[in-house]
Amino acid sequence: MLSDIAVSRISKVDAVKWGASIAQIGGYAATGLGHASLAIPLFLVGVGGWLAVGLAWRDRAIVLIHLVALAAMITGLVSRN
Repeated sequence: MLSDIAVSRISKVDAVKWGASIAQIGGYAATGLGHASLAIPLFLVGVGGWLAVGLAWRDRAIVLIHLVALAAMITGLVSRN
């Protein structure tokens, strides 16, 4: 029973991890192709996903870097408008 719970939890975290990674790669691609309006939401999904993974893993380094990235993105969005 305990092993079933652990496998289920790992699968969910892995799904978020891969989804966030794909979103961030999409953000880089959109930036490279000059589609900033598409890049920003993709980066937000990626950063938010990795932040959730860092929290699930209790990995302070992952949490810190993604909190800083999120703060920088929000600051940039607010100062742009």
